[in-house]
Amino acid sequence: MYDLQYYKAKNVDDAAAKINQAKDGKYIAGGQTLIPTMKARLASPSDLIDISQIDSMTGIKVTDSEIIINASTTHDEVANSLEVQRVIPVLSDLAGNIGDPAVRARGTIGGSVANNDPAADYPAICLGLDATIITNLREINANDFFESFFETSLKDDELIVAIKLNLPIKAAYKKFPNPASRYAMVGVFIGILENSARVSITGAGNTGVFRSLDMEKALEKDFSVASISNIKVPLAEIMSDLHGSAEYRAHLIGVMAKRAVMSC
Repeated sequence: MYDLQYYKAKNVDDAAAKINQAKDGKYIAGGQTLIPTMKARLASPSDLIDISQIDSMTGIKVTDSEIIINASTTHDEVANSLEVQRVIPVLSDLAGNIGDPAVRARGTIGGSVANNDPAADYPAICLGLDATIITNLREINANDFFESFFETSLKDDELIVAIKLNLPIKAAYKKFPNPASRYAMVGVFIGILENSARVSITGAGNTGVFRSLDMEKALEKDFSVASISNIKVPLAEIMSDLHGSAEYRAHLIGVMAKRAVMSC
């Protein structure tokens, strides 16, 4: 292990101050991605700023139209929250099927969203529910936040403090998981908001999570399996890798989308 500085932040301002003082600092909460990346020598931060003990960074709040989840709230806490289960059960189910129990006990919603893994689950529900990513500096709409593989609009010293999700009229998320990692080979989220249908897809896009505008328009006219049965995402927009070809993923998108509609 190489030398680095470790600091446990007292509050959000303290964390931001420390990251600004560091040569190449990184925030850490659950560490489910950062620690393995460091072990593989794919990241070598000079400083780790631990935000896991900041009281204001955990907790869940529900209003009449939104749910606000503070960034250091773990997947397990999201999955088992009675408030989440009451107002947005699809989110509880999604969180409860991330990784394995050890990952869910340590991994956090803010860390997952900030990392923007192209096969992660939370980006799909953020994009699907027109979420707002709240940082220590500003508020960012999900449409503007997710940019490409492991890339977001976050600045180097910016810290996600909460995720604000709109409560859907109805919603479902269907995932075809990789049997080893439990990451999504393809995951499709479908939600009906007050004035629109939203369809977001993870695990398949050449640039990460994305929306299917064609499916959204079809579902707004006729919310049925039949309305999306003949809609195909262009193969040029879908990635191929050792786990599956673009053709295979395109087929899965159709299957998962239909299952999501049937589950709404």
